[in-house]
Amino acid sequence: MHEGLNQWQYVYAALAIGVVGTLLLVGWSLAAMLRAEKRRDKVKGR
Repeated sequence: MHEGLNQWQYVYAALAIGVVGTLLLVGWSLAAMLRAEKRRDKVKGR
């Protein structure tokens, strides 16, 4: 009996984790940047 492992499932899972992680990091960075700009504008009195 031969069990054939399909490595593509792991490749797709790794790609999905990488893409989702990248998108989350970009979103988090964008939100932090917008918060920092609001704080800067508040300090400058705009």
